[in-house]
Amino acid sequence: MAGSALSPFAVLADYERRSLEHSPGAPEDIDAQGLWRGVGFRLGERRLVSLFGEVLEIITLPPVTPVPGAQPWLLGVANVRGTLLPVADLKQFLEGERSVLHENQRALVVRQPGGNVAVAIDELLGQRYFTDEQRCDPGEIAQGRYAQFVTQGYNMGGVTYGVFNMAVLARSAEFRQAAAA
Repeated sequence: MAGSALSPFAVLADYERRSLEHSPGAPEDIDAQGLWRGVGFRLGERRLVSLFGEVLEIITLPPVTPVPGAQPWLLGVANVRGTLLPVADLKQFLEGERSVLHENQRALVVRQPGGNVAVAIDELLGQRYFTDEQRCDPGEIAQGRYAQFVTQGYNMGGVTYGVFNMAVLARSAEFRQAAAA
C-alpha cells in the first residue's frame, strides 16, 4: 500500500472543496437572451416542442374513464392525485387518427380556462434548447390542422421541430367543446 494514498474521508473532502469552487451557470444564464427552451414530443411523424411555461407537468398516461357523449378524441377523465383531469388524444384531435396507446405513454398537463387538461402524445423527446440561429420555417409540420397551432420552427442537426402553442390549443373553441355534437 502506498503511503501517499488518501483516506476515503480525504477524497470526499477534496470532492467537496472542488465542487464548491465550481460555479454552475446561474438561472439567468440559462434564460439567456436568444435561448428558447421547451418540451419536445412526437405526434406521428411530426417532432414538436412546446414552451416550458405551457406544460405544467409530464405524467404517465393514467387509467382513463370514458365519458359518454364526448368527442372521439376525448379519451375520458383520469384521477391524478385526487384531481379529475380530462384526457385528450392530441393526435386524434389534430389528425383524426387515434394514437396507439401503450403502457409507458406520456401526457402533457396544460392549463386550460376552467381547469387543467392532459394531452396524450406519441412519444416524449425531453427538454430541447434552441438559439435564434436555429429558428426556421416549420414547413410541412405546420400543414393542415397543425397550421393554427404551429407558426414557427427550429432546426437542430437537420431535424425540424415545430413550436406547438399549447395556450392557443387550450383556448380554441373546438378543443374546449369536447361534447359530441
